[in-house]
Amino acid sequence: MKTLDALKLEVLYATHELISQALDLEDTLRRILRILAEKLHMKRASLVLFDETQGTLRIKASYGLRPEEEAQGIYAPEEGVTGRVFSTGEPCLVSDVSREPLFLNRTGARRLTKEVISFIAVPVKIGEETLGVLWVDQLFDQQIGLEEDVRFLEVVAFLIAQLVKLKHRVEAREARLREENLSLKDELEGRFTEFMYGSRSPRMREVLNLVKQVAPTRATVLLLGESGTGKTLTARLIHELSPRREKPFVKVNCAALPENLLEAELFGYERGAFTGATSSKPGRLETAAGGTVFLDEIGELSPALQGKLLRFIQEREFERLGSTRTIRVDVRVIAATNQNLEQLVAEGRFREDLYYRLNVFPIWLPPLRERREDIPGLTRFLLAKMERIYGRHLVLSPQALDLLMRYPFPGNVRELENLLERLFIVAREEVVPESLIRQLLRFKGPREEAPLAPPREPSAEEILEALRKHQFVIARAAQELGLSFRQLRYRIKKLALERHFPIRRGRPPARRA
Repeated sequence: MKTLDALKLEVLYATHELISQALDLEDTLRRILRILAEKLHMKRASLVLFDETQGTLRIKASYGLRPEEEAQGIYAPEEGVTGRVFSTGEPCLVSDVSREPLFLNRTGARRLTKEVISFIAVPVKIGEETLGVLWVDQLFDQQIGLEEDVRFLEVVAFLIAQLVKLKHRVEAREARLREENLSLKDELEGRFTEFMYGSRSPRMREVLNLVKQVAPTRATVLLLGESGTGKTLTARLIHELSPRREKPFVKVNCAALPENLLEAELFGYERGAFTGATSSKPGRLETAAGGTVFLDEIGELSPALQGKLLRFIQEREFERLGSTRTIRVDVRVIAATNQNLEQLVAEGRFREDLYYRLNVFPIWLPPLRERREDIPGLTRFLLAKMERIYGRHLVLSPQALDLLMRYPFPGNVRELENLLERLFIVAREEVVPESLIRQLLRFKGPREEAPLAPPREPSAEEILEALRKHQFVIARAAQELGLSFRQLRYRIKKLALERHFPIRRGRPPARRA
């Protein structure tokens, strides 16, 4: 037969284990009280916590009380024995509750018993802060000194206080995150309003009508258009206008990671699935459960991943890397690309069946040069946003704005945003002159040469010459050609110029004939 000290140690150890694994506060508290009952001689127990919203003490968890009895356990902060323990922060011991005038029996659990019941209440506190009260009826055999019971319960109450305080901190953090989320949503709605609802372009109004039509449905959406036209923002708008708006919106850039890492990122992996997988990790599809996953640059997917994505879109199920367990999730898919998927299908580089699964509801976003009437509004909005970031005010002169209206913007809205942000760094005066815009756009022609012509497309030979000149470092070659890294990378793939690159994995480049 175990000694009382051994039983106490078992209670403390089990309590510590429960707290370390706690996910649900009330369930954990009830399990702790049940352990007290199973290991020690106890009839009833209750944990009473202070409810700041109501200003009262309420039973949060109990053992030996019926639900209706537990519901009656409400006390004012100084009412009865429970209230006095809470207000003073000192334990209280009642050897016979029938003879204690302060004992209220608020729950009514002791009305029918004729036994002599001892009652012990100790504060649940951390430092000087009292969070509630832990009380028990007849904890140990009558031969055991009640003072010893008090000391033991104080240790248990301290462990419980750690859990309750942690729960309070988590709830406070969640409240802050909710407030921040609402603030971010307000900001996003402002961007949506400026970007979509405030557009004067008939083409963009047509886009908005399509977005409004498809948002409430479950349909897969394919966003098409040049880089920088606002495909990510449009995907967010579809999500925010859908019934899934309260669930996650998860973006995956299919061109940002190599194939093996992208597969792990999308579908997740189990521990030991590959070198470095020291723990299991859910993929983006699991993270987006109930919400929307946005697959940007979908044309960059490898054939193997195209097949796995097709299965997911058809069945809404997949397996993590290193696992045979099938996972099902309800996720809406929005895909985007700046490539011609029909051409990729014709060339055998994109699965036809996946293309048709993605192309359920296509939306084409026009380039900025085809909706120039939106440039003044977009410029005002972007300047106002950057004023908050940089803490200064800028305004474009009429001539500067006219120049923007005539510029073709091959990088679309993203290029406009980048240009305006550079102004906040280099502009010395509040009013931005036309000359500074020309300098940043690298337009050296006379003012009368309007409208501005788009930059000439470099030929394959010119691209190869620049690449060879810079030892096939794409970033340097792109700078010489007046292109961004992404633009040159796209042209290299489009023109199938990779075959001209030297092999760098420890083997010498092939000799040219």
